Amino acid sequence: MGYAIKTKNLVKRYKDKTAVDGLTLTVEEGELIALLGVNGAGKTTTVKMLTCLTKPTEGKSSIMGRDVVEFPEDVKRLVGVSPQDTSVAENLTVKENLEFMAGLYLPKDKAEAAVVRTIKAFGLDEFQNKKAKLLSGGYKRKLSIAMALIGEPKVLFLDEPTLGLDVLARRQLWREIEALKKNMTIVLTTHYMEEAQELADRIVIMTEGKVKAIGTLEELESQTGKKGLEDVFVSIVENVE
Repeated sequence: MGYAIKTKNLVKRYKDKTAVDGLTLTVEEGELIALLGVNGAGKTTTVKMLTCLTKPTEGKSSIMGRDVVEFPEDVKRLVGVSPQDTSVAENLTVKENLEFMAGLYLPKDKAEAAVVRTIKAFGLDEFQNKKAKLLSGGYKRKLSIAMALIGEPKVLFLDEPTLGLDVLARRQLWREIEALKKNMTIVLTTHYMEEAQELADRIVIMTEGKVKAIGTLEELESQTGKKGLEDVFVSIVENVE
C-alpha cells in the first residue's frame, strides 16, 4: 500500500492570521486518522486545502499521488467530503439528493445502480421519497455522508460528522463509519474524544495550526504518561508534563 495523503510544510495564511502552519503529514491507504484540536486549531482549514476548497499559501500536498494545486480536477474525483454544515438540498428528496451527486461523479449507466445501492447501504429506503428538510438530524448526517460516498471516492473527509447528534444516532454512525474503513482512507475531524478513540487508527493533535502530536492512542499515552485520550489531549494541548 502507498500513501493516500502526503503534505509537506503546508501553510495557509489569511492576511495576518496563520490558520495552518507547516503541516507535514502522511496517511496510508485504508487508514482512518482523526484530527483533534480546539476551535481554531486548523482542522477544517486543513480539510479545505486537501479537498481543493482553498489553495495553500505555501507547501505541497497530494491525494493518491496527485498534487492538489496542479491537478485539482483529478483530486476532486478522488475525494468525498461531508462538511461540518450538513450540505443537503433541503427541498429535494433523499433520492433526488443522491441522484444529483451520482450524476456529477458517475456515468449515466452506473449512476442509477449507485443510488439504489447507497439507499440500501445507509438504511434510507423508507425515507427515499421524503424531502431532506423533514429528516431528523441523524438522518441528515447519514444522507450527507451517503452523498459524499456515492462517487466512490478513494479518500473520504468527514468534518464533525456526529456534531449535535444524540447518543444513539452517534453510535449508529460510528458503526457505519467503521464499516467504511475497509474500503477507503478516511480523515475525521471531531471534538468528541470518545469518537476518535473508538474509530481512529492514528490521532493527530493540532493547536494553533501546528501538529503537536501524532500516533496511536497507545503511543500518545506512552509519550505523555497519561491514560485515556481526553487526558492525553489536555496534557499535549496545555503542554503539561
